[in-house]
Amino acid sequence: MAKKPFASSADLTEKKESFEILADGVYALTAEGDPNIGAIEAEDFLIAFEARATPKAATDWLAQLREHTKKPIKYLVLSHYHAVRVLGASAFHAQTIVTHETTRFLINERGEEDWLSEYGRMPRLFREPEDIPGLTHPDLTFTDKLVIPLGGDRGDLVLEYCGRGHTAGDICAWLPKHKILFAGDLVESAAALYTGDGFHFDWSSSTLDKIKAYQAETLIGGRGEVAQGRQAVDAAIEQTRGFLLGMIEKVGEVHRAGGTLKQAFEATHEHLAPQYGKWPIFEHCLPFDVQRLWDEMDGIDWPRIWTAERDKMVWDQLQD
Repeated sequence: MAKKPFASSADLTEKKESFEILADGVYALTAEGDPNIGAIEAEDFLIAFEARATPKAATDWLAQLREHTKKPIKYLVLSHYHAVRVLGASAFHAQTIVTHETTRFLINERGEEDWLSEYGRMPRLFREPEDIPGLTHPDLTFTDKLVIPLGGDRGDLVLEYCGRGHTAGDICAWLPKHKILFAGDLVESAAALYTGDGFHFDWSSSTLDKIKAYQAETLIGGRGEVAQGRQAVDAAIEQTRGFLLGMIEKVGEVHRAGGTLKQAFEATHEHLAPQYGKWPIFEHCLPFDVQRLWDEMDGIDWPRIWTAERDKMVWDQLQD
C-alpha cells in the first residue's frame, strides 16, 4: 500500500473563498476548510480577528475587506498562537495586537518550533513565506475578559477566555448586540479538529459548555462554514464535542487495556471516519490528535512541543 503523503503536504489545490457580511460592520472569510478570518467595525476603527499564515495571505484578505471599509485597524486579535493564525500579522499595521496572556507565553516557549512544524505540514497556506518578518508578539494581553467599546450604537466586543481547549490560551470574540461569536479553533463547523496541543477533557466539557452558554445565533469557527441560527450553532458545538468524546472513548479503551499508540489510532480512526472522515484535514490531524490524547492519558498535562522531526516520527509510526 502506498504511504500517505505527510499531513497536508500534497494538498496544493487553491480553495474557493467566501466573503460574508454577517451584520452591519461584521465580516468573515471562509475557504472550504482553510482557516477562517474576520473583522468587526467600530465607530472609527477596525478590529481584525486572526492574521493568516503570511503577510501575502493576509494582504489578499485585506484587499477584500477594504472594498467595504477603509477604517484603520486599531486592534488585531489573535485567538491563539499557531503559525497559520498569526504570522501574517505585519500586513495589518495594527496599533495593538491582542492575545491571552498564556498565548504570549506559548509564543515565547514554542513559536519557532511551531512555525517550522506548520510550514512542513501545510505548505500551501504559507504564500510567499520569505516576507514573514519573524514571530508575532502581542502588545496587550489579558487573562479572563477584555471589553472593547465599539462606539455609537454598535455596542461592545467582548474578548473572553473560555477555558483550556484547542490550546491553553484560546479566546473567543463575542458581539452581544448581534449575538455573533468568533470561536476560533475551539469550534469547527464540518471540519476536523486539530487537538495536538489541546486539553481534551477540559475542552469537551467545561470549555464547550461555556461557549454554548453564549447562545450565539451566528458562530464563526476556526474552519468550515459560518453556522447561522441557534440550531446550526449548537450543532457545530456538539459536532466538536462528539469528535473529542469519540477520541476519548477509543483512545481510552486501548490505553486502559495496555495497548499501543498505533492500536489507539486505528481504533479511533475506525470510530470517527464514518461521521468525520470526509471533513477537511481529518487525515492530516488525527495522528497528532491521538498522540496528544495518549500523552494526556499518560499524565502529561502540558503539551509536548511539536517539531518538524517529531511530526514525521509520529506520522510514520501511525501509518500503515
